Amino acid sequence: MTTLRAILAAALVVFSFGVAVAKLPPAPPMTDEQKAAAEEKKAKDAVAADAAKALQAKAEDRVVARYTAEQKAKGKVVTPQMAPTAVAATAKPAAPAAKPAAPAAKAAAPAAAAPAKK
Repeated sequence: MTTLRAILAAALVVFSFGVAVAKLPPAPPMTDEQKAAAEEKKAKDAVAADAAKALQAKAEDRVVARYTAEQKAKGKVVTPQMAPTAVAATAKPAAPAAKPAAPAAKAAAPAAAAPAKK
């Protein structure tokens, strides 16, 4: 019985919230000053996000360097799977590499896959 009461109470709350939201007036249109302030805030947030991303990349690189140094001291060889993030974050993407000749690779594949006949 208490479960039924809880369900009914939740339904009443959801219904009353829906009615309250439906009665709210629409937001007034933004003025030119408000639009300029919003654009300025957006630009500042983008700069802050880039700075945070750079700090995160530097921290990750420090951790990787410390880990590899510790593993070298133990005598284990560690090869990084990725390039340093600080360098990758600041570097511009390189030009796309030339694609290898596809017809030559396709012609060689069937010859290698076929078993030799005696």
